[in-house]
Amino acid sequence: MLTRLRFVLYGLLVALTVIPAAAQAKTFYWISHGGPADPVWTYFLAGAKQWAKDTGNTVNTSFHNGDVASQQEAVRAALSAKADGIVTTSPDPGSLVEIVKEARAANVPIINFNTPDPKANFNAYVGGDNVTFGKHWAQYLVDKGLVKKGDFVWMPVEVPGATYGVQEEEGIKSVFGPLGITYEVTEATLDQAEVINRMVDYLTAHKGKVKAVIGLGDLVTGSIKRVFDQVGVKPGEIPVVGWGNSLDTTQEVLNGYVNAGQWQDPQATSYVALSLANMAASGIPPGFNVITGALYEKDTAGVYDKILSGK
Repeated sequence: MLTRLRFVLYGLLVALTVIPAAAQAKTFYWISHGGPADPVWTYFLAGAKQWAKDTGNTVNTSFHNGDVASQQEAVRAALSAKADGIVTTSPDPGSLVEIVKEARAANVPIINFNTPDPKANFNAYVGGDNVTFGKHWAQYLVDKGLVKKGDFVWMPVEVPGATYGVQEEEGIKSVFGPLGITYEVTEATLDQAEVINRMVDYLTAHKGKVKAVIGLGDLVTGSIKRVFDQVGVKPGEIPVVGWGNSLDTTQEVLNGYVNAGQWQDPQATSYVALSLANMAASGIPPGFNVITGALYEKDTAGVYDKILSGK
């Protein structure tokens, strides 16, 4: 009887210590409207790669350089490939509405990151509120006494009409419009050399009337020092606010070329977006958005400079 009891207990012990089979790896698609030459997107991409490494899942990544049709095709290709989940930016307002419907009908989680589009029924959004960011940038210039009624503000952007710039301008207009402050949005492109050339040309022609600059994208804000140095504008001579997700901009803030930069947690944004897609693929719907972002000045720029430099 005792021997039999020992066998029973041994059997229970074996059953309790059996190691469960490893979860089957999934395949996700990370799709960006940005370009690999834009420094900030190297950080967003790094977050996606780190997530793949940490989880053992596959993440297929692609950049589309502002080409809406190309990005739409990439999302549909991911659906055709039976993706376990998709995380994507919104290239233009309304551009992914129908494709998101297709994803939801196919029961494929599709998470929006970086650039929101409330018109599309994504499972969730991870990133900043661009309209609010625009309001904050404009209000910063007003509250600091850097612009006033009748002043003109220059707003360069990589891709005019793209979601991020459109939404930021909406927020800026809500502040500047009632105050009689005018502005102009100009195209800079996604090529670093061309960005600098176009910004230098514009500032050379209009330096006398530009009272402040709002960089609507990371590539343009990160080019301010190079542009100012070429045109002969001293640090602090023309106030600048805008995106700040690159080492170029953190250094510009530390050295007085840019007054305040917008941090969006690029690596964390990709990491969390993929985590939500994975969670949804496992049958746990997100049911919430994750809003990121902080506006930093010279006193805290070192924190973000250290993060971006990997120190």
